Formats: sequence, structure tokens, C-alpha cells
Amino acid sequence: VQLVESGGESVQAGGSLRLSCVAFGYTFSRYCMGWYRQAPGKERERVAAIPTIGRPTYYAASVAGRFIISQDNAKNTVYLQMNSLKAEDTAMYYCAAAVDCTQLWYTERGDYWGQGTQVTVS
Repeated sequence: VQLVESGGESVQAGGSLRLSCVAFGYTFSRYCMGWYRQAPGKERERVAAIPTIGRPTYYAASVAGRFIISQDNAKNTVYLQMNSLKAEDTAMYYCAAAVDCTQLWYTERGDYWGQGTQVTVS
């Protein structure tokens, strides 16, 4: 099982980025997918999560209205569209997968984790 993130880069404040996370080795559509981030010297924090199709998504208050999580089951990929980026969005962004979305969102216990992609906003 592998989760591979991409799309992180340096961007100016107010700009946009789209992160991607491709999953390999499991039935993607059966898992809740989430994005988390960790800035230097800070604890990891949840950003967004998307349960199986037909159920509401989750967003942290700090990104609600600016970030959009989506998924493409045909491509085994989850996306994070990030708009109106701020310096405080600078962090390593990780995707995670879990069978139980409540577990993933409220306890941050994912079954699988990616290696991360760096986002720097200046």
C-alpha cells in the first residue's frame, strides 16, 4: 500500500495550488481520505477529509471556504485545491486513508499515510 502526494511548491500569498495524492495497493473507494499538515515546530493538524461518496466532507476552520477536497475514484486520487493561500498555510502536507472516517478526522489515526509534499507561502 502506498500513498504518493504531489503538487507542493513555493507560491505567493493569495495564490492557489492543487495537491494530489495517488493511492496504490488497496480499494480506494472504500476508504475515507484526509489531508493533514505540519509546520516546523508545530503539531500536525487536520485540514480536510472526504468520506465515501454521498457523505459530507470535513474542513478545519482555518481552511474552510478556501480549500476544497475532492476525489476521483477512477484515478485512485484525492485532491486538495488550495485558494487564497496565506503564509500560515506553509507546512508539509500529508494525505492519509482510513476505513473509518470518524477515526481519521477526530483521532487522526490513519491506516495509511503518505510521505508528504511541501507547501511554502510567502
